Amino acid sequence: MSPEPWKDEERSQPLILAIDTASSCSAVALTRGSVVTGQVVASLSLNSSVTHSRRLLTAIDWLLSESGTDWQDVDGLAVSLGPGSFTGLRIGMATAKGLVTATQKPLLGVSTLDALALNCSGERLICAVLDARKKEVYACFYRYDLQGIPRRDGSIRVLSPQRLAEEIQQPVLFVGDAVMLYGEFWQEALGTRFVSAPRTLHYPCASALGLLAGEMLQQDQCLDPATAAPLYVRASDAELSLGAVAR
Repeated sequence: MSPEPWKDEERSQPLILAIDTASSCSAVALTRGSVVTGQVVASLSLNSSVTHSRRLLTAIDWLLSESGTDWQDVDGLAVSLGPGSFTGLRIGMATAKGLVTATQKPLLGVSTLDALALNCSGERLICAVLDARKKEVYACFYRYDLQGIPRRDGSIRVLSPQRLAEEIQQPVLFVGDAVMLYGEFWQEALGTRFVSAPRTLHYPCASALGLLAGEMLQQDQCLDPATAAPLYVRASDAELSLGAVAR
């Protein structure tokens, strides 16, 4: 008996292993397909005081084993580019580069804010915001296109919560961990123009990363492992200190 046609169609969709280490809560996921037609095969989030490097490879091994997936079944490996934790992003990128070198799988990079925007839906303007420390936030606006994919409406920036509020002239759906820090300020400054996504959506999701990467793989938007680097948006404290010394 031949396999059901829908199973053949499902297998034709790319299987992506996604790694997200942009925040204190690292996560890995397996996704099949892209944003519009895709699905989450398995996912695992880890929130503890143990460093990313000590738990990431163990989490990946567990995910593949529990889902009955072999490396030969994986079509691509996605990693969060950032912005986010500098240390976490470096560890995630180094791990991803090591894995694609060993397995010869394509490497795909997805912005943390792009993945956050996918946590939401609807026609409302979305603002994905992450805590950048130093009383600033990483932010980018998004709108969903006709295919149901969030597209950037502007560039990814780092700015103060007040400066961001000054730019908003219409109701905006805020999503991201910065909402938990500055939500009360934005509520007071913006009134009805400030709408918060549910608290459960304020963290990047590895499965969203994978589905966006599935879209990118189908369009052959892969990274060169030799030159791939995290998207920090701004210089690290060490780089700023070095620059000050140089002056």
